[in-house]
Amino acid sequence: MTSESPKPRPRADRRAFVAAALATVLVLATCAALIASGVLWPNRLFASGHPTRGVDVSSYQGTIDWPVLASEDIDFAIIKATEGSGARDSRFDENWSGAGETDLLVGGYHFMSFDSAGATQAQNVIDTVPDAPGSLPVTVDVEFYGDYFEHPPTRGRVRGILDPLLAGLEDHYGSPPIIYATPEAYDRYIRDAYPDNPIWIRSVAVPPRLSDDRGWTFWQYSHRDRLRGYDGEEAFIDMNVFTGSLDELTALAIG
Repeated sequence: MTSESPKPRPRADRRAFVAAALATVLVLATCAALIASGVLWPNRLFASGHPTRGVDVSSYQGTIDWPVLASEDIDFAIIKATEGSGARDSRFDENWSGAGETDLLVGGYHFMSFDSAGATQAQNVIDTVPDAPGSLPVTVDVEFYGDYFEHPPTRGRVRGILDPLLAGLEDHYGSPPIIYATPEAYDRYIRDAYPDNPIWIRSVAVPPRLSDDRGWTFWQYSHRDRLRGYDGEEAFIDMNVFTGSLDELTALAIG
């Protein structure tokens, strides 16, 4: 005779299942907390394959100790300069001067408004960002804001602003401006256009892939890093990589 198989112990099985579920929840919660605090960021592994790194900053980072920040294994800094046709970042002059005293490659960026003419926005940038040999081309930041998340403007309307803005900046600085975009803004306004402008794409969850298979030049891979050297209301700092070497980035600089 064969012996009868032992009966399962459902209570013990349930306890094991609950323990495994709780352990999984604990691991996920720990990972979420580390990501929220900026300690763990999934894209860092992918971005590590691009050794030319940099930050972008604005007045939200407060007072920046540029020698300290420049020592944080970065090669470039892109500084907010202007917004729309009249706004100017309150710390641009201070940041431009401070960053310029380090070995960093430095550029300025403009947050494009959907509510004013491209020509007047270009003039705001020209009146603010020095035409300095050795600086990176000006960046134009194209992304949704306010009610435009729910009601994005048409491609035609944005092109009517962006085209003269880019043309005015290229005419003044002598280099095609860099275009920064979120994936949503890229698909709606930049895709299949502006072949001469370097693309700076935001992709903080996964490595970027542009929808028209164009290559990116800069990649913003994190918006929740922490570095030494700044003390503002924003605890985190944006991190970026350049697709090529430091020599290639230097070659992109104006003049």
